[in-house]
Amino acid sequence: MSLREKDIQEALSNIVLPGTQTKLLETSIVQHLKLEGGKLSLTLKLPAGEPVNKEALRQSLDAALGKVAGLKRFQINWEVERPEKEAPPPPLLPEVGHILLVGAGKGGVGKSTVALNLACALAGEGKRVGLLDADFYGPSLPLMSGVTDPPYSKDGQTMEPLEAHGLKMISIGFLVEADQALIWRGPMLHAALSQLLRDVNWGGLDWMVVDLPPGTGDVVLSIAQHIRPSGAILVSTPQKVALADVLRAKQMFDKIQVPVLGMVENMSRFICPCCSAETPVFDCGGARVAAEQMGIPFLGEVPMDMKIRQGGDTGKPVVREHPESPEAKQFVAMAQQLVLAVKETAWTQKNSTTQSEG
Repeated sequence: MSLREKDIQEALSNIVLPGTQTKLLETSIVQHLKLEGGKLSLTLKLPAGEPVNKEALRQSLDAALGKVAGLKRFQINWEVERPEKEAPPPPLLPEVGHILLVGAGKGGVGKSTVALNLACALAGEGKRVGLLDADFYGPSLPLMSGVTDPPYSKDGQTMEPLEAHGLKMISIGFLVEADQALIWRGPMLHAALSQLLRDVNWGGLDWMVVDLPPGTGDVVLSIAQHIRPSGAILVSTPQKVALADVLRAKQMFDKIQVPVLGMVENMSRFICPCCSAETPVFDCGGARVAAEQMGIPFLGEVPMDMKIRQGGDTGKPVVREHPESPEAKQFVAMAQQLVLAVKETAWTQKNSTTQSEG
């Protein structure tokens, strides 16, 4: 090592990192030193995640190197160490084939009734089905399924879903008292949803049906961040005020890139249990027209029927309790349409990706 290089090493040895008691040469910041004809090229690599006052360090280097005899010119090259990429979190629901979101623009349109009976219809087709009640402010699955027992844990780390009607089910309603009001803000909802997705031992499922809260709030956005749904369906009653809200729900799903597979018109008409006369209490046909305007399939009409109402109050879904009824067959037909729609959507997305890659 020549004398001049020793002089430079000595000059650098006196530099202390700004704000610390650590000497520069005790770190790995100095990466390369090249000296030719009295000209110095010095490469420094600043560590990632450990802020170093670059300007203060530059001033210290200028002062120290400026005193080196015979050094005509020096150049400092700055680099920043790239942080190591964090390992991606394990995928949620890796053993679930398709995830179906059931949403609505407003409450009171029978979204949970549709979600539960569609899940039962899918299970009746031989599918392994889970039902997640994500309506944290108004969980109705315990009442509508007839299940009130809290979930249990085999290992103290994960919860076992409750089972009824051929479904695996979980709801915040199974974890809190029935008369307990949940006054939660966004971060608490996000954490609770993560727990129901990650810490429930769902096992292998062909389908998971997610009963969303009404509207376009935090829970829906969190679900889109956590998992990749196969699609969503919208539930609405026929009157104009409900249809105006469901349009906003459709726009939300478009923004988060969840394909809307169709719309269901619930409470389309009242069927008299005595004479079977039909009365369009909330008008009828509005959801069909709205679906056509939005360019999405219309999945069918569900009437206001005593069997559906009684099934929701007694924990006996109409698809299970009255499988031969027209109402149950309507849910089965919808489920069959959804199976085909998801297959078609997956095929379209796959081919679109292949074409873009080509």
